[in-house]
Amino acid sequence: MSVSIALVHYPVKNKNGNLAATSVTNFDIHDLARTARTYEVERFYIVHPMPSQKEFSSRIIRHWSEGFGSQYNPSRKTALEITAIVDDLSDVAEDYEARGKTAPVFVGTSAKKFPHTIAFGELRKRIEKEEENFCLVFGTGWGLHSSLLEDLDLMLEPIEGVGNYNHLPVRSAAAIILDRLLGNRQRDTNYES
Repeated sequence: MSVSIALVHYPVKNKNGNLAATSVTNFDIHDLARTARTYEVERFYIVHPMPSQKEFSSRIIRHWSEGFGSQYNPSRKTALEITAIVDDLSDVAEDYEARGKTAPVFVGTSAKKFPHTIAFGELRKRIEKEEENFCLVFGTGWGLHSSLLEDLDLMLEPIEGVGNYNHLPVRSAAAIILDRLLGNRQRDTNYES
């Protein structure tokens, strides 16, 4: 099984639905790395083409991987070992190929349904077959921009809460999705896929 996650900061939408780039946040880096590591995700890609944001991401990773940060919290250092900073999703595919793997099936996430939406249970079964590589693509801001959505292979069905409000923080959405797709179901007798 090869599953990775990508946190996209460009191209995403702003609150008006226009093309935008968002800033990388400290918490997204180490929280998503820890979540990814917990579910044995192979790579966590931070996707941003702007040099200043890539440098900021590198500084955060270095803080927790070297010197005082690595000694203060060794488990965070371990989590960040799977993190890579890339310009775009084509760099993700190239990283897979450089490591001798086939390019992943890119699966987008959104709070909306799309024509090529796949259900959690169906994607979990495909992952469990271990015949394909997958990269789950998460958007920041107000979600992935339509220019990127066109290039994705599949869209994962949305997480549905109990009311009309549906705007989860990306760290929460990633944790829920990874648990549904990769979590240990042998201990959870109430779960149906």
